[in-house]
Amino acid sequence: MTKKNSKPRKNGLTMMIDKGLSFRESEDFIFSCSEHTDIVKFAFGTSLLTHNLKEKVNLFHKNNILVHAGGTLFEYFAIRNQIHDYKKFLNKNNINMVEISDGCIDIEHDQKCKIIKDFKKDFKVISEVGSKCNSEDNKIEKWPLWIQKELDAGSWKVITESRESGNTGIYNSDGNIEKKTVAKIISKINIEDIIWEAPKQNQQAWLINEFGSRVNLGNISSKDVLSLECLRRGLRADTFLSINKNK
Repeated sequence: MTKKNSKPRKNGLTMMIDKGLSFRESEDFIFSCSEHTDIVKFAFGTSLLTHNLKEKVNLFHKNNILVHAGGTLFEYFAIRNQIHDYKKFLNKNNINMVEISDGCIDIEHDQKCKIIKDFKKDFKVISEVGSKCNSEDNKIEKWPLWIQKELDAGSWKVITESRESGNTGIYNSDGNIEKKTVAKIISKINIEDIIWEAPKQNQQAWLINEFGSRVNLGNISSKDVLSLECLRRGLRADTFLSINKNK
Protein backbone atom coordinates (compact mmCIF):
# COMPACT_ATOMS: atom_id res chain seq x y z
CA MET A 1 0.00 0.00 0.00
CA THR A 2 1.29 3.45 -0.93
CA LYS A 3 2.75 5.20 2.11
CA LYS A 4 1.16 8.53 2.98
CA ASN A 5 3.44 11.52 3.46
CA SER A 6 3.15 13.03 6.92
CA LYS A 7 1.52 16.44 7.38
CA PRO A 8 2.09 19.20 6.55
CA ARG A 9 2.27 17.95 2.98
CA LYS A 10 3.35 19.86 -0.10
CA ASN A 11 1.52 17.56 -2.51
CA GLY A 12 -1.15 14.88 -2.41
CA LEU A 13 -3.33 17.47 -0.70
CA THR A 14 -6.99 16.80 0.01
CA MET A 15 -9.25 19.80 0.54
CA MET A 16 -12.57 18.93 2.14
CA ILE A 17 -15.54 21.22 1.47
CA ASP A 18 -17.53 21.82 4.66
CA LYS A 19 -21.08 22.83 3.76
CA GLY A 20 -22.18 23.22 7.37
CA LEU A 21 -20.91 20.44 9.61
CA SER A 22 -21.83 20.92 13.25
CA PHE A 23 -19.11 20.93 15.88
CA ARG A 24 -19.93 17.33 16.82
CA GLU A 25 -19.97 16.28 13.18
CA SER A 26 -16.57 17.94 12.80
CA GLU A 27 -15.27 15.93 15.76
CA ASP A 28 -16.55 12.74 14.14
CA PHE A 29 -14.96 13.72 10.83
CA ILE A 30 -11.61 14.31 12.51
CA PHE A 31 -11.78 10.96 14.27
CA SER A 32 -12.17 9.20 10.91
CA CYS A 33 -10.38 11.41 8.41
CA SER A 34 -7.92 13.87 9.96
CA GLU A 35 -4.91 11.87 8.74
CA HIS A 36 -6.15 12.16 5.16
CA THR A 37 -7.30 15.81 5.19
CA ASP A 38 -4.98 18.78 4.69
CA ILE A 39 -7.38 21.67 4.20
CA VAL A 40 -10.99 22.41 5.15
CA LYS A 41 -12.89 25.01 3.13
CA PHE A 42 -16.00 26.48 4.72
CA ALA A 43 -18.21 26.61 1.63
CA PHE A 44 -20.06 29.64 0.27
CA GLY A 45 -20.85 32.09 3.09
CA THR A 46 -21.39 29.44 5.78
CA SER A 47 -18.70 31.00 7.98
CA LEU A 48 -20.99 33.95 8.70
CA LEU A 49 -23.78 31.61 9.82
CA THR A 50 -21.73 29.07 11.82
CA HIS A 51 -22.17 29.06 15.58
CA ASN A 52 -18.95 28.83 17.60
CA LEU A 53 -16.91 29.35 14.42
CA LYS A 54 -13.67 30.07 16.25
CA GLU A 55 -13.97 26.89 18.32
CA LYS A 56 -14.56 24.89 15.16
CA VAL A 57 -11.55 26.47 13.46
CA ASN A 58 -9.38 25.69 16.48
CA LEU A 59 -10.57 22.08 16.43
CA PHE A 60 -9.28 21.64 12.90
CA HIS A 61 -6.06 23.50 13.67
CA LYS A 62 -5.35 21.18 16.62
CA ASN A 63 -5.45 18.30 14.17
CA ASN A 64 -3.00 19.95 11.75
CA ILE A 65 -5.66 20.88 9.20
CA LEU A 66 -5.56 24.24 7.43
CA VAL A 67 -8.82 26.20 7.32
CA HIS A 68 -10.13 28.94 5.05
CA ALA A 69 -13.51 30.53 4.50
CA GLY A 70 -13.77 30.03 0.74
CA GLY A 71 -13.52 32.53 -2.05
CA THR A 72 -17.19 33.47 -2.18
CA LEU A 73 -17.00 35.06 1.27
CA PHE A 74 -13.96 37.10 0.21
CA GLU A 75 -15.95 38.32 -2.79
CA TYR A 76 -18.93 39.13 -0.54
CA PHE A 77 -16.74 41.56 1.39
CA ALA A 78 -14.82 42.77 -1.68
CA ILE A 79 -17.91 43.85 -3.63
CA ARG A 80 -18.85 45.99 -0.61
CA ASN A 81 -15.35 47.52 -0.40
CA GLN A 82 -14.98 45.94 3.05
CA ILE A 83 -11.74 43.99 2.64
CA HIS A 84 -10.39 45.49 5.87
CA ASP A 85 -13.48 44.20 7.67
CA TYR A 86 -12.90 40.78 6.14
CA LYS A 87 -9.41 40.70 7.58
CA LYS A 88 -10.84 41.60 10.99
CA PHE A 89 -13.39 38.79 10.67
CA LEU A 90 -10.67 36.27 9.80
CA ASN A 91 -8.42 37.38 12.65
CA LYS A 92 -11.31 37.35 15.15
CA ASN A 93 -12.00 33.71 14.30
CA ASN A 94 -8.35 32.59 14.13
CA ILE A 95 -8.54 31.88 10.38
CA ASN A 96 -5.00 32.40 9.12
CA MET A 97 -5.53 31.19 5.54
CA VAL A 98 -7.47 33.06 2.86
CA GLU A 99 -8.77 32.28 -0.61
CA ILE A 100 -8.73 35.11 -3.16
CA SER A 101 -11.08 34.48 -6.08
CA ASP A 102 -13.17 36.26 -8.68
CA GLY A 103 -15.74 33.62 -9.50
CA CYS A 104 -18.79 35.79 -8.83
CA ILE A 105 -17.47 39.30 -9.40
CA ASP A 106 -15.14 40.88 -11.95
CA ILE A 107 -11.74 41.91 -10.61
CA GLU A 108 -9.10 43.18 -13.03
CA HIS A 109 -6.35 40.58 -12.84
CA ASP A 110 -3.51 42.93 -11.93
CA GLN A 111 -5.70 44.21 -9.08
CA LYS A 112 -6.35 40.64 -7.98
CA CYS A 113 -2.61 40.05 -7.82
CA LYS A 114 -2.19 43.21 -5.73
CA ILE A 115 -4.79 41.87 -3.30
CA ILE A 116 -2.91 38.57 -3.11
CA LYS A 117 0.32 40.43 -2.31
CA ASP A 118 -1.46 42.44 0.38
CA PHE A 119 -3.04 39.42 2.09
CA LYS A 120 0.23 37.48 1.90
CA LYS A 121 1.69 39.85 4.50
CA ASP A 122 -0.53 38.35 7.21
CA PHE A 123 -2.17 35.20 5.81
CA LYS A 124 -1.36 32.00 3.95
CA VAL A 125 -2.92 32.68 0.56
CA ILE A 126 -4.47 30.39 -1.99
CA SER A 127 -6.20 31.80 -5.04
CA GLU A 128 -8.63 30.50 -7.59
CA VAL A 129 -8.94 30.97 -11.33
CA GLY A 130 -12.20 30.65 -13.20
CA SER A 131 -15.75 31.90 -13.13
CA LYS A 132 -18.71 30.12 -11.61
CA CYS A 133 -20.52 30.78 -14.90
CA ASN A 134 -19.70 28.26 -17.60
CA SER A 135 -19.53 30.73 -20.50
CA GLU A 136 -17.15 32.25 -23.01
CA ASP A 137 -16.43 34.94 -20.46
CA ASN A 138 -14.58 32.29 -18.43
CA LYS A 139 -11.56 32.82 -20.73
CA ILE A 140 -10.09 29.49 -19.73
CA GLU A 141 -7.34 29.86 -22.33
CA LYS A 142 -5.82 32.51 -20.05
CA TRP A 143 -5.68 30.26 -17.02
CA PRO A 144 -1.99 29.26 -17.35
CA LEU A 145 -0.94 32.92 -17.49
CA TRP A 146 -3.21 33.89 -14.61
CA ILE A 147 -2.10 30.93 -12.47
CA GLN A 148 1.57 31.84 -12.90
CA LYS A 149 0.95 35.50 -12.11
CA GLU A 150 -0.95 34.58 -8.96
CA LEU A 151 1.82 32.25 -7.85
CA ASP A 152 4.32 35.03 -8.47
CA ALA A 153 2.15 37.40 -6.42
CA GLY A 154 2.33 35.08 -3.44
CA SER A 155 -0.30 32.35 -3.72
CA TRP A 156 0.80 29.10 -2.09
CA LYS A 157 -1.41 27.08 -4.45
CA VAL A 158 -3.92 28.02 -7.16
CA ILE A 159 -7.30 26.31 -7.40
CA THR A 160 -9.00 25.53 -10.71
CA GLU A 161 -12.69 26.44 -10.41
CA SER A 162 -15.28 23.73 -11.02
CA ARG A 163 -17.92 24.64 -8.41
CA GLU A 164 -19.16 22.04 -5.95
CA SER A 165 -21.21 20.59 -8.82
CA GLY A 166 -18.11 19.83 -10.92
CA ASN A 167 -19.53 21.01 -14.25
CA THR A 168 -17.49 24.05 -15.24
CA GLY A 169 -13.84 25.03 -15.71
CA ILE A 170 -11.81 21.95 -16.59
CA TYR A 171 -15.05 19.92 -16.85
CA ASN A 172 -17.84 20.05 -19.39
CA SER A 173 -21.52 20.36 -18.49
CA ASP A 174 -21.68 16.57 -17.99
CA GLY A 175 -18.82 16.62 -15.49
CA ASN A 176 -16.30 14.99 -17.83
CA ILE A 177 -12.69 16.19 -18.06
CA GLU A 178 -11.71 18.67 -20.76
CA LYS A 179 -8.41 16.88 -21.41
CA LYS A 180 -6.97 19.47 -23.80
CA THR A 181 -7.56 22.21 -21.25
CA VAL A 182 -5.81 20.25 -18.51
CA ALA A 183 -2.90 19.47 -20.84
CA LYS A 184 -2.51 23.14 -21.70
CA ILE A 185 -2.41 24.11 -18.02
CA ILE A 186 0.19 21.54 -16.99
CA SER A 187 2.34 22.37 -20.01
CA LYS A 188 2.94 25.76 -18.39
CA ILE A 189 2.46 25.18 -14.63
CA ASN A 190 4.09 22.84 -12.11
CA ILE A 191 1.33 20.43 -11.16
CA GLU A 192 2.29 20.64 -7.47
CA ASP A 193 1.19 24.30 -7.54
CA ILE A 194 -2.38 23.43 -8.58
CA ILE A 195 -5.36 22.20 -6.56
CA TRP A 196 -7.87 20.67 -8.96
CA GLU A 197 -11.45 20.93 -7.76
CA ALA A 198 -12.82 17.42 -8.27
CA PRO A 199 -16.07 16.76 -6.40
CA LYS A 200 -17.03 13.70 -8.45
CA GLN A 201 -15.47 10.24 -8.20
CA ASN A 202 -14.86 9.90 -11.95
CA GLN A 203 -12.99 13.23 -11.89
CA GLN A 204 -10.86 12.17 -8.92
CA ALA A 205 -10.06 8.82 -10.53
CA TRP A 206 -9.08 10.38 -13.87
CA LEU A 207 -6.74 12.90 -12.25
CA ILE A 208 -5.11 10.22 -10.09
CA ASN A 209 -4.71 7.83 -13.02
CA GLU A 210 -3.24 10.65 -15.12
CA PHE A 211 -0.97 12.34 -12.58
CA GLY A 212 -0.51 9.88 -9.73
CA SER A 213 -1.66 9.60 -6.14
CA ARG A 214 0.00 12.85 -5.04
CA VAL A 215 -2.13 15.14 -7.17
CA ASN A 216 -3.83 17.91 -5.15
CA LEU A 217 -7.63 17.64 -5.09
CA GLY A 218 -10.31 19.93 -3.69
CA ASN A 219 -14.06 20.27 -3.12
CA ILE A 220 -14.16 16.77 -1.64
CA SER A 221 -17.29 16.01 0.37
CA SER A 222 -16.72 15.11 4.01
CA LYS A 223 -18.33 11.74 3.24
CA ASP A 224 -15.94 11.10 0.33
CA VAL A 225 -12.53 11.71 1.94
CA LEU A 226 -11.92 8.05 2.81
CA SER A 227 -13.20 7.01 -0.60
CA LEU A 228 -10.71 9.39 -2.22
CA GLU A 229 -7.92 8.04 -0.06
CA CYS A 230 -8.74 4.56 -1.34
CA LEU A 231 -8.42 5.89 -4.89
CA ARG A 232 -5.04 7.41 -4.03
CA ARG A 233 -3.78 4.09 -2.66
CA GLY A 234 -5.14 1.83 -5.39
CA LEU A 235 -7.73 0.32 -3.10
CA ARG A 236 -10.58 0.84 -5.57
CA ALA A 237 -11.07 -0.64 -9.00
CA ASP A 238 -10.99 2.81 -10.66
CA THR A 239 -7.28 3.31 -9.87
CA PHE A 240 -6.23 -0.23 -8.94
CA LEU A 241 -4.04 -0.90 -11.99
CA SER A 242 -2.41 2.52 -12.33
CA ILE A 243 -1.34 2.56 -8.68
CA ASN A 244 -0.44 -1.11 -8.21
CA LYS A 245 0.99 -2.23 -11.56
CA ASN A 246 4.53 -1.07 -10.79
CA LYS A 247 4.63 -2.25 -7.18
